[in-house]
Amino acid sequence: MSCCLLEFCRLQELKTVRDYLFHGQSQPVEKNQTAQSDLSWDTDDWETAWESGINKEQEATSSTLVEESTELSARWLQDCVVSLSPCSDLLVVAHEQKAVFLSAKWRTDDGGREEMTLAVSWSGVLSTEEGERVSSTICIPLASQKRSSTGRPDWTCVVVGFTSGYVRFYTENGVLLLAQLLHEDQVLRLKCRTYEIPRHPGVTEQHEELSILYPAALVTIDGFSLFQSLRACRNQVARAAAAGSDAIQPPPLAYKKWGLQDMDSNVDHCSVGVMTLNVFDQMKNASILGGFNASIKGSPPAMSQYVTVGSGPYVGFYYAVEGSTQPLLSHVALAVASKLTSALFSAASGWLGWNKNKNKNEDETVQKHKPKVEPATPLGIRFGLPDSRRHGESICLSPCNTLAGATDDFGRVTLLDLNRGIAIRMWKGYRDAQLGWLHVPEEQVSREGSLSTSLPRRHALFLVIYAPRRGILEVWAMQYGPRVGAFTVGKHCRLLYAGYRLLGVNSVTSQGWKIHTHQVCLLDPVTEALRTVNVPFHLALGDKKSEGAKDMHLLKKLTTILKSGEMEPDILESETKSLLLDIKHSSVQKQALESLLSNKNIPVSCLTNITRALLSTLQQQAGEEVDPALMQLCSSQLKLLQLYTDIQHMNSSADTEQHDEPLDSLGGIESDLARVTPTLQRYAKFNSRPSVCFVQDAPDAPLTAQAFLSQIECTDDGHLKLIQCSEAEWKQLGSFIFWACLCGKSSIHQICDKLQRAGISPQQLLSLLLNVWLQREKDVLQTPTECLRNLHALLVLLSNMEGSIEESWDPQSVSPWWQQCRNTLAQTHNSAAALLAAFVAHRAAKASITSRADSKLQSEWEAVSLELEQWVVCVRQLEDVLVLQTLLLAPPSVGSAGGPALLCSIKTLLEGGSGGITDNVSKWVFRHNLAPEQLNEILQKPEDEDVGEDVKESQENADGTAGLLVALRKHFPHSLSPNLLFAHCCWEYVVQWNKDPEEGVHLCRAMEHLKLVSSPHIQLGICTMMWSTFLVKRFSAAAFLIEKVGKAPKDRLCRRDVGMGDKALTSFLGCCVQLLQVLMEADSAVAEVPPPELSLEEVWCGAEGPASIAELAMEQKGVHYPLVQHHCLLASLLHAALTFSLKVKPLSLFDSKGKNAFFRDLTTIQLMPSGDMDPALVLSRQEFLLRVLTAWVQSIDDASVADASAGSRTPPSSGGPRAEWWPSLCLELGRLLQVSPDHLRRHLVCQLYNQGLDSHGEEVMLEVEDKDVLGSQLLMITGQRLSYSLLRSQNQTQPAMELLARLPPTLCTWLKAMDPSELRRPLVPLHQTSRLVGRVIEMLPENHGQYSLALHLLEAVDVLTAED
Repeated sequence: MSCCLLEFCRLQELKTVRDYLFHGQSQPVEKNQTAQSDLSWDTDDWETAWESGINKEQEATSSTLVEESTELSARWLQDCVVSLSPCSDLLVVAHEQKAVFLSAKWRTDDGGREEMTLAVSWSGVLSTEEGERVSSTICIPLASQKRSSTGRPDWTCVVVGFTSGYVRFYTENGVLLLAQLLHEDQVLRLKCRTYEIPRHPGVTEQHEELSILYPAALVTIDGFSLFQSLRACRNQVARAAAAGSDAIQPPPLAYKKWGLQDMDSNVDHCSVGVMTLNVFDQMKNASILGGFNASIKGSPPAMSQYVTVGSGPYVGFYYAVEGSTQPLLSHVALAVASKLTSALFSAASGWLGWNKNKNKNEDETVQKHKPKVEPATPLGIRFGLPDSRRHGESICLSPCNTLAGATDDFGRVTLLDLNRGIAIRMWKGYRDAQLGWLHVPEEQVSREGSLSTSLPRRHALFLVIYAPRRGILEVWAMQYGPRVGAFTVGKHCRLLYAGYRLLGVNSVTSQGWKIHTHQVCLLDPVTEALRTVNVPFHLALGDKKSEGAKDMHLLKKLTTILKSGEMEPDILESETKSLLLDIKHSSVQKQALESLLSNKNIPVSCLTNITRALLSTLQQQAGEEVDPALMQLCSSQLKLLQLYTDIQHMNSSADTEQHDEPLDSLGGIESDLARVTPTLQRYAKFNSRPSVCFVQDAPDAPLTAQAFLSQIECTDDGHLKLIQCSEAEWKQLGSFIFWACLCGKSSIHQICDKLQRAGISPQQLLSLLLNVWLQREKDVLQTPTECLRNLHALLVLLSNMEGSIEESWDPQSVSPWWQQCRNTLAQTHNSAAALLAAFVAHRAAKASITSRADSKLQSEWEAVSLELEQWVVCVRQLEDVLVLQTLLLAPPSVGSAGGPALLCSIKTLLEGGSGGITDNVSKWVFRHNLAPEQLNEILQKPEDEDVGEDVKESQENADGTAGLLVALRKHFPHSLSPNLLFAHCCWEYVVQWNKDPEEGVHLCRAMEHLKLVSSPHIQLGICTMMWSTFLVKRFSAAAFLIEKVGKAPKDRLCRRDVGMGDKALTSFLGCCVQLLQVLMEADSAVAEVPPPELSLEEVWCGAEGPASIAELAMEQKGVHYPLVQHHCLLASLLHAALTFSLKVKPLSLFDSKGKNAFFRDLTTIQLMPSGDMDPALVLSRQEFLLRVLTAWVQSIDDASVADASAGSRTPPSSGGPRAEWWPSLCLELGRLLQVSPDHLRRHLVCQLYNQGLDSHGEEVMLEVEDKDVLGSQLLMITGQRLSYSLLRSQNQTQPAMELLARLPPTLCTWLKAMDPSELRRPLVPLHQTSRLVGRVIEMLPENHGQYSLALHLLEAVDVLTAED
């Protein structure tokens, strides 16, 4: 909370800058050594104190001499002209004719942090006139005109003044933009004033301007005109450089030129801005200047105030009335700016030493074309501070434009009040001082005693003085404040104070900007660093406010000590206690105490001692001065710390209670444990997987005092209240208080007595106890016997506390205390711990109710009936949940769907509705990928069958889950009936398929489960819901896509329109066919079978939630059978087209009625096609079915060839193109599509013989009705086979040739006309061909025209067969 120096930037290559600027010159060290010997110090006390170490310096070692020589070499910066941009992104160092520009860059230091550096970006010679030197420079950042700008400058202009009178403007890269000769004399000082937002409504808004001081003149350039001119010049230079031209025409500047009168010499100046006098000052000035009869204007005139320092007088005040003089339009100097080439090459002329002749020619041009210099308007001095011996050296204007600091050759710093024109303060002993100002806003905090929070922010003003002779930097509060900061710095630094910000900003464009500038910067050439001064606002406060500042300082010091964490506990306690007691304000003291209590590095004993000391101090003070809130905070935190210490001591002590009573004392709980022990063991085995948690969140992690205090608060009546934060913190708090008691490592009676005295409500303690019991389930199951005994003792003691069970409670009703316990057990997913806690709580409740009944002389059975009935139901439900949770935790087999195990509780099962239990088991079936046949086999087992072998198998093998499922069916005989379970499994699989349609196996499994549902009512409803919810939309998209493409679509089109790949689409259409077939079968059987009755188990009848899938299925409407058959027909056609990759437009195979009926609700009655179809349409249908049969025959022949090559016979698959049901399906489709079945059979027989599958052809041949036509077709195939054997076979034998010669000419001609290429398998064994000819002769009648040809074929085949 004190002022400090902060380093924000480093300078690179500073030695290179010095070598360049002083190249070829003697080092300035030698020049300054002689000058320093002639200087004399004032013999005042302060300076004597600083010079008291001269004798010690003379005794310095050689290392000190080396350091002094290093410092002497750094004095070169004092002889340079230095200017820093307010944004700290550009530094200009100039000497004589040369200058170096350093621009901001970002780099990564060794520690990986980003830091800003200033590196050389340009260097060169700026002087163009003979003998001229740089006398002043200034860096002006120009604001960006873009709407997206947030206050960063667009670019920075470097303004340089020369001894010749020229003022030149450059870019950051050294490109000359504009040169102006405004007065033929040396430029003494350049200063700038930019726009500032007025802090008060009455403050006059100041305009931007650039002021140039000459020895006898002052020139002010309007800021807006300068801004526009510089932007125009920069744009012209850029365009000229891009076009390759070198001529630019700079725009003129609007300026005012004043001739300063009545002052011997001017050294420095400041432009205060426009000011308006009040009426009294106006009348006073008129009387002094004009006498008694002077006339006074009605309104005070606006005047621009200028203040100069120099000699005769020491300070001069000038006032220029606005509007008295018209601004002048300058003539642009053509010395350098007339040629772009000189602007570009002047940068390299200093380094490379070339272009000298061109510079000489340009100098001659300058002399010839020297611009005209306008005369100055005389401006007389209004008044001054006369001091004939004092000569001013510099003046620095404050940001508020009301104060200024001036330095002189006497080593004094004078503070000037510019409104009154007087000196109000003076410091001495600051020879060659450099000044700067700091304008510090107040922090955004509420003020003490302020009635309104909307008051404007206050600002404090500080004067920064750098004394290079003494190497000290001081900060003084204004106007009569003390020195608030002093820093020992180098003796050769430069204090850089701009006093302005961005040029080109106004009241409109500055809204929303956050301009970050450093007001005062210290440049140290030795360390090559730029540092800024940071002063907090409160250092400007005095008197009563200083107490608040001191308190804030103490609070910051306390925070620093707490963050360090390196002190010994005793020292830390003493330090923090003294700091805390030294704070005066109660609000800061409260903040400090809260910081102490929230720190994890302070031991509990230290916190207790500090809090007790503060509380005793507050009690000793007067009642009015003590803050009651702070007093209550101390007492409550002290109480909590004492409770924490006591519990920690009891948990670590070795005194524990001995419980020797057996579990039989809990009323038969041992028999209950024996009944559920096998399930508990399997549950513990499945739930023993390791888990990952953070160290601080582990239940065994020690609870810190800070965490304990953050979870307990003290109420107004002195009681304690637990605050439930996160689950991990709540678990840690419960473990800290109760776990040692549950493990038998701490005294249960002492803990409960301590908690009761602390005033914590029994209800919160019960909730905390049950939470730690449930959350630490794995630890409880390791030693259940001891933990159960201790839990029973804790429950009994908590139920006996005051406020647990009301005295007015009627045992006939439900107790709120035990109902809270049941609610907690019903909501948890830790089923095993919940069941054990229910066993114990049941016994504890029974004992409590029995004792109350005995005290009221009531009989036992009347008193305990209602409450204990609730516990019986709760225990039964928890046993069911435990068995179900054990099944859900069983690990899935390798290759199954997997995924995280489901967690269930009484609450989730009741909220899941009547199908919640079945839904959980169906998700388990999907997770384990249990086959429907295997599930059906498990469900068909009688409930009374011994499952010992199955349980043993489930314990030995991770995949053996049959025993668990059979055991679960004993607990849920109604919810897990086969119909309900298969229905839920079907729905679960189709839901999972809908999430990822590429997994067609999920939809196939759903169909398998659907077929196993025995009830047609449930089957019908499931089919209807599946079709309308998941299938019909994708089915219609697939139909329209195939209709559009006219063939099996590519994978990309399928994914775009249907949302799945081409292979998944084929499987999807097959499942649609199966679904619609099942739907038709279920619709036919609904009328013959009564609807099933759905029921729930008795203890789960209170389920409230959504209806089960079976109940929803029972509520579905009946379907229109012809419409379902119509969709099944289309699905079969689509499936066949995609399976065999056939070209077809499936919707074109139906008439308009048939097309309109598609994709309608299956429960509605639609107008279906009837009567005879159009012959052309029937012909298209027939052609498609024939192609299906042909493709099927080819696929089974390819499969048989592949099997033969593999050397093994694989059974035909139930689906796909090789399925055996394709011919029967085509015949069924032909019947529905009005296509002749006999024609299809004949085509199938011919295709089978064509493929060489004679055995299959003979089977189908028996069903053909028109034998004559079939005989003729088969005769052609026989002739093709024989033609291939006799005429076109490559291995023709001599007997075959002889046979061909003996054949009748008619037969020989007919065989030659045959084309064996039509046969897909022409080479067939002769005995098959002989059998085929025999079949043909049997089918052809004797009067048939081809009968004799068949006989000749039979004879020829027999001869060939005999020869073979």
